[in-house]
Amino acid sequence: MEQVKRNNSQGWKSVLKIILPYLVVVVILQLIGALITGVDIIHMKDIKQTPVQLLVINFMSMIGSVGIVWLFTTKLDKKSFVSIGFEKVLVGKDILMGLMIGFLIMLSGFSILIFTQQLQFVAFKPDFINILYSIGLFIFVAVAEEVFTRGYILRNLAISFNKYVALIISALVFCVMHLANPNITLISLLILFLSGLVLGLSYLFTKNLWFPIALHFSWNFFQGTVFGFNVSGMKIYRLIETKYTLANSWNGGLFGFEGSILAVLFLIPAIVLIYFIFRNRKTEELYEVLPEVEPVELSL
Repeated sequence: MEQVKRNNSQGWKSVLKIILPYLVVVVILQLIGALITGVDIIHMKDIKQTPVQLLVINFMSMIGSVGIVWLFTTKLDKKSFVSIGFEKVLVGKDILMGLMIGFLIMLSGFSILIFTQQLQFVAFKPDFINILYSIGLFIFVAVAEEVFTRGYILRNLAISFNKYVALIISALVFCVMHLANPNITLISLLILFLSGLVLGLSYLFTKNLWFPIALHFSWNFFQGTVFGFNVSGMKIYRLIETKYTLANSWNGGLFGFEGSILAVLFLIPAIVLIYFIFRNRKTEELYEVLPEVEPVELSL
């Protein structure tokens, strides 16, 4: 009995051990990325970074996140890095589903806000290079945050706690990670928490990161680059330029669609949808990708 308790407690202990090294490594690498690209690190928060600067800083952040999770997973937990969520199971299907759900939520929110005249179309500004920068930026952000919050935090918490308790705690961690973002509000904190539930729910059943990474990327890319909202309070290049009739909690204001009450109306059904899509994955679809084994006849 003692051995079981010790093993169960190892999950939350691993989470506590990684937090400080994670923060130190990621901040140092972000500062290195800022220095490389010529950002004034003294006034980083007050100066808008160029697409290249954002790309490099977030690339360094991803390297830090993946590196520290790799180190703790392989050296402390004695498991393979692939085991945190990169098994080659239904990869294409999960990525496509994640991309589609993020796109449909943002398209629906944008359409409703245009129709209700909360948003006004200003201009269409195609720029192929900036679109590529945005794709790279949001891939880096999605990989960094999902590897850490779902691949390590949620996976380890689920060892120590009921899986839904672990999901709630990991969603709170995800929420706390965005506290320093500009223009944050109480509504946006609620939406970030719900987003953490949406992103983590499939992981409870599949232990794979393909779907949450794809959904995280899709949510950010279509929100900011395509439909012209701020992303978690930050303004980036936007293909469709819009303006608010009046910035408020219904349209999200300066924080973006993640600060909109309307987002709650999409996220709650998304939680239900994702639960029903993935809850039986282990007993149904997962075994469809395993190789068939020829029966062996025994002769006496």
